[in-house]
Amino acid sequence: MADRDQDQNAPAGVEGVASRVPLAAIAEAVPDAMILIDETGHIEAFSKSAEQMFGYGEAEVLGENVSMLMPSPHRERHDQYINRYLTTGQKRIIGIGRATRARHRSGRTFPIDLHVGEAIIDDRRFFVGFIQDVSRQHQNERQLHGLLRDLARADRITRTGTIASAIAHELNQPLAAISNYVEAAAAIAAGQQEGSTKIREALAHCADEVERAGTIIRRIREFVSHGDGERRKESLANIIEEAVALALADGDGANVTISTHIDEAADWLLVDRIQVQQCLVNLIRNALQAMEKVRDKRIEIHARPAADDMVELAVADNGPGIDPAIADRLFQPFLTTRRDGMGLGLSVCHRIVEAHGGRIWAEKGKDGGSVFRFTLPAPPAAKEAP
Repeated sequence: MADRDQDQNAPAGVEGVASRVPLAAIAEAVPDAMILIDETGHIEAFSKSAEQMFGYGEAEVLGENVSMLMPSPHRERHDQYINRYLTTGQKRIIGIGRATRARHRSGRTFPIDLHVGEAIIDDRRFFVGFIQDVSRQHQNERQLHGLLRDLARADRITRTGTIASAIAHELNQPLAAISNYVEAAAAIAAGQQEGSTKIREALAHCADEVERAGTIIRRIREFVSHGDGERRKESLANIIEEAVALALADGDGANVTISTHIDEAADWLLVDRIQVQQCLVNLIRNALQAMEKVRDKRIEIHARPAADDMVELAVADNGPGIDPAIADRLFQPFLTTRRDGMGLGLSVCHRIVEAHGGRIWAEKGKDGGSVFRFTLPAPPAAKEAP
C-alpha cells in the first residue's frame, strides 16, 4: 500500500479531529464497526470493531482510500460518488441505511448493513460509516430461522395436499361423465341404434366435459400463481448488490469472491425488482452449493445490452459444471441432485424470466464451471438515471 505522510497530515486530520472530538471513546462505545473518512475518501479513524471485521490494523489503513475495503465495481467508482455529492449535494446513501458488500483483507467479500453520516468540523467535511456484518448477525438467528423454515415447509405441504385433494374431487366428476359418454357411444355403435347421430351427440358431451376439466385446471393454476408483479424502471446495479447481500446473508458465502461487471448501457431495467432479486438469489445460492468442495470459490455476474431492447445477465461460477444427465431438464420443477433440495429454484427462475418476456439458458463456462444466462427488458426510453 502507498503510505501518506502521517506527521504532515495528522494536525489537520486524525489528531486535529481527536483534539476536539473524543473519537477513540466513541469508537470503543459503538458496537458496530466505525470508519471516519475525509472528503477525499481517505481514512482518518478506524475502530477496533472495524479491525476485527476487515482484518486490518488501524495503522495499516490510516491515510489510505476507503475504497480498499470495497469490492468491484464500487472500489473503482467510490471517488466519483464523493465528487458527485460534493458537486450536486444530492444524497444517495448519506442518512440512508443500505445493504451492500465489503471486502476483507483476504479478498473475500461479505454482506454488510451500512449507515453513513456527515459532519463539519472546523470547516472540514468528514463522513462516518457505521457497519454491521450481516452474515454474523444471521448466524445468531439461524436456529430460529431454521425452525421457521421447517414450519413454513410443513405449511406448504399441507396446502399442497389440500389443493391436490380439491383437484382430485373436482376433476373426478367430469372425468366420470366422460367415461359414461364414451361407454354409451361404444354401445350405440355396437347396436347400430339410430346410427351416427347419437354417437356424435355422446362425443360432443365428452368434448364439453373435457373443456370443463381444463377450465378447472386453469382456475387452480391462476389461484396458486404469484402473478406478474409490478414492473418499474430499476437500477440493475442496485438489484444485483442487494441480491448478493441477501444470498450471502446466511454465511454460506464467507469464503467466496464475487465480482460484478455491468455495461453502462445495461444498468436500467423495466422489471419487478423483487422477482428479479429472487431469480438472482436462487442462481447465486445454486452456484455456492455447486462450489462446496472448491477451494478458491469465484462467482462472476455480468450484464450487457442484448437485441430487441433487452439486457443479458450472466451468473458464472468455477464449480464442477452441469451434470450432463440433467442438462436438458434443468428448468423442470422438482428436479434436484441435492438430498435436502426441493428442485424448485431454477423452475422459479424460468417462470420469472419468461413472465418478463425473456429467456434463460445454461452453458458450460470457458474455464469449467457453469454459466446461467437470461434476458430481461430494458426501459423503452433513455437508460440514463431520471
